[in-house]
Amino acid sequence: MMILIAGPYRSDTGDDPEKMAANVHDMESYALPIFRLGHIPVLGEWFALPLVKLAGSTQIGDEAFNEIFHPIAERLLDKCDAVLRVGSASQGADLMVKTAKEKGLQIYYSLEEIPSQTNKREFGLVNRDAEKR
Repeated sequence: MMILIAGPYRSDTGDDPEKMAANVHDMESYALPIFRLGHIPVLGEWFALPLVKLAGSTQIGDEAFNEIFHPIAERLLDKCDAVLRVGSASQGADLMVKTAKEKGLQIYYSLEEIPSQTNKREFGLVNRDAEKR
């Protein structure tokens, strides 16, 4: 599965760049465990922040930022199978969960809820090389 990690970005930061970076780091801390479960982790921030910069945004919440930041995550949900909601209160993360539910995606609230896909038996891949012989 492709799993969007949704958590607070701006919430309770006062738009302090260091606090927002810490929030991104917190969300990213879930990426490797998701990958190791056999899935593809993504953050909307990985796509939005470079585009926001290219669009000429000069401050968080300006027109260029608002044009891209949440809309790209909503578009990304069209490619995702699930959302992992992490962290504290966040209107943006809650919007991603609401949108994902409307799209019929699976919502997880902890890593433990995400099924492992690393067991090859689950995919019928055991003895695949033997079948080729």
